[in-house]
Amino acid sequence: MDMPQQKTRIAAVADIHVKETDHGKWVDLFRQASREADILLIGGDLTNTGDEGEAAVLKEEMKACSIPVVAVLGNHDHEKGRQKTIRQIIQSEQVHILDGEAIAIGNLGFAGIKGFGGGFDNYMLSMFGEAPMKAFVQEAVNDALSLDRALTRLDQQHENLRKIALLHYSPIQDTVKGEPEQIFPFLGSSRLAEPLIRRQVSVVFHGHAHTGTLEGRMGNDIRVFNVARPVLAKAGYPHPFYLLEI
Repeated sequence: MDMPQQKTRIAAVADIHVKETDHGKWVDLFRQASREADILLIGGDLTNTGDEGEAAVLKEEMKACSIPVVAVLGNHDHEKGRQKTIRQIIQSEQVHILDGEAIAIGNLGFAGIKGFGGGFDNYMLSMFGEAPMKAFVQEAVNDALSLDRALTRLDQQHENLRKIALLHYSPIQDTVKGEPEQIFPFLGSSRLAEPLIRRQVSVVFHGHAHTGTLEGRMGNDIRVFNVARPVLAKAGYPHPFYLLEI
């Protein structure tokens, strides 16, 4: 008789936008996540303006977290071009900030990338025209390729892992609905969806679209969650993070 697979409780949130004045503000969130979940995911915009001082505050607040943390950076973390420094400050043995990388924790594999814009489905921008437009599209292509490589490594190095993707930008249009349609191209890209579907991920978490929609679906019924803090609040979610057992 096959033994039932052990369930893992995941807490997921995005867009926490930590400020230098936030000393003590996030301790309760990290403590609550540690009590109610086995792993905490943070889908980008860890800092408010991409400043090292903000990253230092977050590092201190995270000492209240006793479970593994998997995170990606967001556009706010890139604002001042100090994203590598921010990553170095926050990352530790317990805090894993992924940028086209993957990590296995228990029976789950996590692949993470910030992602980029470019639009969705039939309205996705194409690699045509001026050099700046091509560069914009190429950024999304590069991140989709990085995501695919991370998922491939999980398949090659581990057996029977359920794969989870963590992004900042959305791979589908459904979870950005609620935002003005005019800015959809800056909220995500369908180019990110292709490797997620082909590599058969179990679930996807992202943020960035603060007035978007909590849940959508992609491909063969892959669940996609927009866990931006304002979205969770608007949906009346009872926790300061989304809680999913998998």
